[in-house]
Amino acid sequence: MLDHVLDRRADDRRDRRRLAQHRADLKARVLVVDPDGMFASEPVGTSGPLLPEESGEVFLGVGPSGPWFARRGEVHGGTSLREASGLSSEQHQVVMAATAILAWHDTEPRCERCHGQTVPVDGGFSRRCLDCGRLVFPRTDPAMIVAVVDEDDRLLLGHQLTWPTGRASLLAGFTEAGESVEAAVVREVGEESQLQVTALRYLVSQPWPFPRSLMLAFVARASGEPVADGVELEWVRWFGRSDYERALGSGIVLPPGPGSVARRVIEAWRAGRLPSPEDQPLI
Repeated sequence: MLDHVLDRRADDRRDRRRLAQHRADLKARVLVVDPDGMFASEPVGTSGPLLPEESGEVFLGVGPSGPWFARRGEVHGGTSLREASGLSSEQHQVVMAATAILAWHDTEPRCERCHGQTVPVDGGFSRRCLDCGRLVFPRTDPAMIVAVVDEDDRLLLGHQLTWPTGRASLLAGFTEAGESVEAAVVREVGEESQLQVTALRYLVSQPWPFPRSLMLAFVARASGEPVADGVELEWVRWFGRSDYERALGSGIVLPPGPGSVARRVIEAWRAGRLPSPEDQPLI
């Protein structure tokens, strides 16, 4: 079931009267996120006060609890999206949107065409160059993440060289210029594990604002003995469900954070709910 509870109200961003109404709403909440992506989780967001409209505070949309805004600021004792747990659907979508759009504002103070200064407009979801008038919009980079399974329904997990000891997750990577996401799945699996994908199927997507990715999750079929590339992955191996449970119990494997699509896909595999890669229809 779709659970898109944050109504982004794109039309309201361009209507100063409607924006003013949202700002004056007594239910309006502000999520403060620091430059490291940390936010207060108890509670998630606070009731005002809203900063002046010219401050660059971003209008995220309206959820069941009311209008949501976001801004940069200091956060004490916060958590990150990677580790946050227990968020409602509304809170999760608000944090995703706030983390992504604020990171974009940090990196786009200048026009990409004339290098003039840009300022936030349209509720903070675009910026206008003060010199040439060009509108600059947030960019999203597509990336893939894949649950590779073999004929015995074992799951392929790898450990990146930069991760804490024991951290393991699905294989993932960015798409290259002129490349489809499906082709990226085949390429990344081959590069990182030396395995050849024989079938794949799209599962679900998730925004992953580190800083501005859209993760598209797949399930794929492969066979053989994996070999880590030694560049990104230190090790890569097959896990049956009993292998995985033993590894979790002994602390040998640490699962991905609760807010990640990797965690959702791995949990679906543990429960036997992943669809077969061969069921993807051709269109």
